[in-house]
Amino acid sequence: MQISKGVEWAAHAAVLLSALPTGRGLKAEALARYHSVPGPYMAKQMQALSKAGIVQTARGKHGGYRLARPAGEITLWDIMTAIEGSKSAFTCTEIRQNGPCGATPEQCRKKCAIAAAFHAAEVAFRESLQAISLVEIAAGVAADSPRKHLRNVGAWLEKEAVAIG
Repeated sequence: MQISKGVEWAAHAAVLLSALPTGRGLKAEALARYHSVPGPYMAKQMQALSKAGIVQTARGKHGGYRLARPAGEITLWDIMTAIEGSKSAFTCTEIRQNGPCGATPEQCRKKCAIAAAFHAAEVAFRESLQAISLVEIAAGVAADSPRKHLRNVGAWLEKEAVAIG
């Protein structure tokens, strides 16, 4: 399974938004500059997060993005499905019915061991991402970052954040 850059970018943007005080937001252009990624592509990710109800957007000159609900209620799974969708990563094609010794459909009523294993792995992956909130990610970033870096981020946020209603 390959997770797109869009998921990574959206997760980083959401964590950064979680550091904003109430009533403040960031423009997509500012989020793109902060992460040195293409502006139109960051805007696309932010639109997907907005459509999924993860961020709210205010339009206009003083518009921007902010989290739509508390960071503790937003998980990495929420972000991933907003960007990638929730379609299963594995699709069983019932290859065991093919070839000279293919099984009959009646013999394939039960999920094969391969499909069952992929399904179990996907459930574990989903549950793992559902257990990690933006609050936990942000706490990890804060704990792992030098104080000077955190001060620089705070100063940048103060400069770039816009008041949104």
